[in-house]
Amino acid sequence: MTDKIGVAIVGTGFGQKIHLPGFQEHPRTEVVAVYHRDRDKARAIADEHGIPLASDNLTDILSSPDVDVVSISTPPFLHYEMAKMTLEAGKHLLLEKPLTLNAGETRELYHLSRERNRVAIADFEFRFIPAWQLLAEYLQQGYVGEIRLITIDWLVASRADSDRPWNWYAREEMGGGALGAVGSHAFDYIYWLFGPIRRLSAHLSCAIPYRPDPLEGNVLKPVTADDTCLITLELNEGTPCQLSISSVARAGRGHWVEIYGDKGTIVLGSDNLKDYVHGFRLFVAPAGQSLSEVEIPKRLAFPRVFTDGRLAPFIRVVDRLVESIDLGESLTPSLREGTHSQLLMDLSHESHRRGVRVDVPDLDAFLLG
Repeated sequence: MTDKIGVAIVGTGFGQKIHLPGFQEHPRTEVVAVYHRDRDKARAIADEHGIPLASDNLTDILSSPDVDVVSISTPPFLHYEMAKMTLEAGKHLLLEKPLTLNAGETRELYHLSRERNRVAIADFEFRFIPAWQLLAEYLQQGYVGEIRLITIDWLVASRADSDRPWNWYAREEMGGGALGAVGSHAFDYIYWLFGPIRRLSAHLSCAIPYRPDPLEGNVLKPVTADDTCLITLELNEGTPCQLSISSVARAGRGHWVEIYGDKGTIVLGSDNLKDYVHGFRLFVAPAGQSLSEVEIPKRLAFPRVFTDGRLAPFIRVVDRLVESIDLGESLTPSLREGTHSQLLMDLSHESHRRGVRVDVPDLDAFLLG
């Protein structure tokens, strides 16, 4: 198929940095509309990028026959209503993570997309990064044998500065916090790489309890969202997995996944604290030997590398969206996987509040519930 797919960009923070150029770069998609709550800002963005339709009214955008897909990257507390409107209007959907404020909302959107026969894809980019894809191949080949332990450290300094402004990200009730921002990714790739989780125990904390609100003279306001998460997971086979996340770790080690098995070890990681995609390296070792780095094969490499590492895997997400539209069904990662990630976030909050380990329901059973 060669017909252009018309896309509306809803959300102009991450959306303007990644979604907009990603869709403009893809040969099958064309950005035809942009939404911003401020009409003048919407028009300015549209003029800068040659986009014909700009509006502060989502209904106007959804009524346009030129819009086939709506790409939503607004703050999470707006996702559910906007995504619901999109699907009810008969448009396809690309939804940024965290997808909604709770798994019940994500599940409802999943069913609505199926009822309306609309494609709905979640932006889980790690599935499309070459080093991660090679890691998946090693695991599928049984390189480590029986897995004994998985450790994941995602330790960065993105919010280590206490002067960083207070906004929705500082508020748990609006979908803020490190768990939603990066834990959503981690929960998705754990499911992708290792399979279902049957129990978890979580401790969430906030190292910087107040931040200045620039809209009110930098008055300090309370932070209710987490900036550090320590989560112990038990996979279906009983394999332990320790997930440590912090956005306030100055000189943190970056993002590392370590897999220890009876036949070997795999380590994947990046110490790049400024770009969460660039810099991943893969190391492997058979039992009894030292780790050695593995070259990423050209067949997995991005066809083009961008200054901002997030752009190339996002374009692969767009590939999946376009393929899904051509096939008439939502391919992975769909809202099914999105519901699973959101469910694990919900259970992490529950575990922390109650101070107990909690069971994780079967995903298919939860979706039917």
